[in-house]
Amino acid sequence: MKKETKKSLVSKLIVVGVVVILVLIYFLVPSVNQIVRQIVGMFASGDFTVVRQFIASYGGYAVLISFFLMIFQSVAAPLPAFLITFANANLFGWWQGAILSWVSSMAGAALCFWIARILGRDVVEKLTSKGGLQQIDTFFEKYGRLSILIARLLPFISFDIVSYAAGLTAMSFGSFLIATGLGQLPATIIYSYVGGMLTGGAGMLVSALMILFALSALIVLFRKIYTDRQKKKVKQEEN
Repeated sequence: MKKETKKSLVSKLIVVGVVVILVLIYFLVPSVNQIVRQIVGMFASGDFTVVRQFIASYGGYAVLISFFLMIFQSVAAPLPAFLITFANANLFGWWQGAILSWVSSMAGAALCFWIARILGRDVVEKLTSKGGLQQIDTFFEKYGRLSILIARLLPFISFDIVSYAAGLTAMSFGSFLIATGLGQLPATIIYSYVGGMLTGGAGMLVSALMILFALSALIVLFRKIYTDRQKKKVKQEEN
C-alpha cells in the first residue's frame, strides 16, 4: 500500500471513529441529546435573543460556548450563522464579537473543508444536500479562482456548503483559508455592528440592512460578470 493511500485511510478511520463516538454520545446520554435538540430549536426560532440568552447562561464559558456553537452550525449545514454573530456582538460588544465570530467561522469553515477532503462526496451529500452541492459546483466552474471570495461576499449562498464543496476540489487549503478570511470579513463586520445595536424590536432594521448588504454583494458579482464578458469580447475581436 502506498504511503499516501495509507495516510488517507488512517485519516478516514480517525474521522469516522470520532463521528461514531459523537453519535453514540448523542443517543446514549440524555443530557447531550436534550442540549442538541435545544440548540437546533434555538436556530429554528430565528431569534438572536434566544441565542444570546443561551450563550450568556454559561457565564465565564460564554466565549467558548459561542465558539463551539459556530462550529456546530458549520458542520450541521445550513443553520443560520448570523444569529450567533448578532448574539456575540450584542453580548460582548461589536468589535469583540466580530473577532470571535470571524475566528470561529474560519475554524468551522476549515473543519468542513477537511471533512469533505477526507471523507469524500458521498458523506458531504448526506451532511448537506446533493442539489445544493451541485449548484456550488456549477458556481465554481463559472468563476474559477475567485469562486470562494465571491461566494463569501454573497449572503444568500450557503457559507457551509461552499466550505464542503471546496474540500472536494483540488484547491489548496491555504488558498481556501485566505479567500474565506477576506470574503467573510465584510459580512462579519456589518452583522456585528448591527448586532451591537439590536434590541428585540429591531427586526425591520435587520431586514433592511441585510437587503442593503445583499444588493451591495450583487453589484460586486454583476461587475465581475460584466468584466469577464468584456475580456472575452476583446479576445474574440483580436482573434
